[in-house]
Amino acid sequence: MSNHTAVITGSTAGLGAAFARQLAAQGYDLVLVARDGDRLRMQAESMSSQYGVGTSVIVADLVTDDGVAAVQERLADRAHPVHLLVNNAGHGLATDFIDSDLEDERKLLRLHVQTTLELSHTAATAMTRRRGGRIINVASVAGYTPTGTYSAAKSWVINFSKGLHSQLRSRGVTVTALVPGLVRTEFHQRSGITVKAAKRWMWLDADDVVREALTANAQGAAICVPARSYQMLTAGLRFMPDSMVQWAVDKRTNDSAAVGSAAPGAEYDSSADGTAEPTTEAINTVDAYKAAKAKSASKASKGRATPPPPPA
Repeated sequence: MSNHTAVITGSTAGLGAAFARQLAAQGYDLVLVARDGDRLRMQAESMSSQYGVGTSVIVADLVTDDGVAAVQERLADRAHPVHLLVNNAGHGLATDFIDSDLEDERKLLRLHVQTTLELSHTAATAMTRRRGGRIINVASVAGYTPTGTYSAAKSWVINFSKGLHSQLRSRGVTVTALVPGLVRTEFHQRSGITVKAAKRWMWLDADDVVREALTANAQGAAICVPARSYQMLTAGLRFMPDSMVQWAVDKRTNDSAAVGSAAPGAEYDSSADGTAEPTTEAINTVDAYKAAKAKSASKASKGRATPPPPPA
């Protein structure tokens, strides 16, 4: 058995599966958490036979109190301490807020915000007692944009993680918010979301994302934005006026709708133009925004023009 144990939520697919593979390769014993018991047990057997590490599973629905409590019990186990918690479980919604079922919206918020808070609290309490431990909370670059409930929840994850990192770093605990862009995983398919207008450079490989996240966390970073393209993009978003960011989001949404609907769950459009660089994208966005504002101002000015005097 290893001297280190990692708990990974949402471990059976996407980033969670990549975290499991890479941590097992580093010699971590794994506690794998997901809803699909059969798939979870198959993953545990695979990790154990391939990497020779200890594995255990917790079949839990993390939008329920009982599911969260089962993971908290393991995190608080003093006899078998957890050294790394990866809060990765998550999903999105394919509909706008007003078109969504309210219970679905509650579950999304429960999973991304309340569950992350509760598991982080339990883990951090145990880790500070030992004066050592690590937490990675999976967020998204969507957290920097006003695109609905999911982006609002991920914005919370980013700021929560930054604040917790600041509070705990002097007590031996590193908390890192992982902030990836679009990743080639099952996420969009399982959430029923179609991504059509994304350019080639926007798509990241799950193993690359996880590799950067583990490195950043080990180095004590509060934030990890994988890939230079997204680092540049998120840096630009922080300095853009809110009105410009909202305009760009609205334009992207309208452009995506105009393209037409792809097959359900399509993640990548191979015909999309992949040549644009982030710097070019940012410049084009600013230029287009200025042009749209100027056009709007011109129309408003014409509307306010003094009418000609009435005939004598």
